[in-house]
Amino acid sequence: MSKSEAEVATPMDQEGVAGGQPEVGSADAAEGVLQLFSGIQQSFQAEHELRETIRSSVRELEQTAREIFTVTQGMHQCPSKDVPALCAKIRAMFPTVRTHFAAIRDTLPANSYYRFNDHWRFVIQRLCFLASLLVYLESEKLATRESVAELLGVHTKQEDGFHIDLDDFLMGLLSVANELSRLAVNSVILGDYQRPFAISTFVSDLSSGFRLLNLKNDGLRKRFDSLKYDLKKIEEVVYDVSIRGLKPES
Repeated sequence: MSKSEAEVATPMDQEGVAGGQPEVGSADAAEGVLQLFSGIQQSFQAEHELRETIRSSVRELEQTAREIFTVTQGMHQCPSKDVPALCAKIRAMFPTVRTHFAAIRDTLPANSYYRFNDHWRFVIQRLCFLASLLVYLESEKLATRESVAELLGVHTKQEDGFHIDLDDFLMGLLSVANELSRLAVNSVILGDYQRPFAISTFVSDLSSGFRLLNLKNDGLRKRFDSLKYDLKKIEEVVYDVSIRGLKPES
């Protein structure tokens, strides 16, 4: 074989030898990728199942909240003397709320409250409203975050686990003011001329308290802006009662 033929044959022979070797590294890499994404899919599936379990519990909680709200609406046709009986009926419904929250809490992995709280945030705001309204109907006083948490069976501090966010509690208080503006009107229809004055004092104090806060939460800020309209509506009722000489003697 001539020198030129050897030079031509050698690269071909080398290519043939290299081409015949099994690609072990490439197969291992493909298997690793499959295992990685298989594990990720299992994680996705586990989280999906967890979220479905949470959604199921939240739906039951929402149904209970609707039932409490329906009973609470009876206050608009309820004379003052019958309010304590109505409050007792409302309070008796909150143990069911605590049961639902316990079911959600037991489902959650540790330290995952904010990962899933979009599922129950709306209903917890609604329940803060209902609990705060109950406290007002019972005592004509402002509910504290602690008293609301006790009614719901949750905590007030993040480190304690399932808790009420401060923003959600404040949203609930603002909804109380809106509902009381309706109650002021309906109380006059029922001939109860004292209640609008008590409501006016309460909502005015509530408004003053909110004005002390430097609110930066857009949703909370917008909701607070509606408070002045609720207060104005109540003040108009008080004014109408007063100019008609219907204001009760102190």
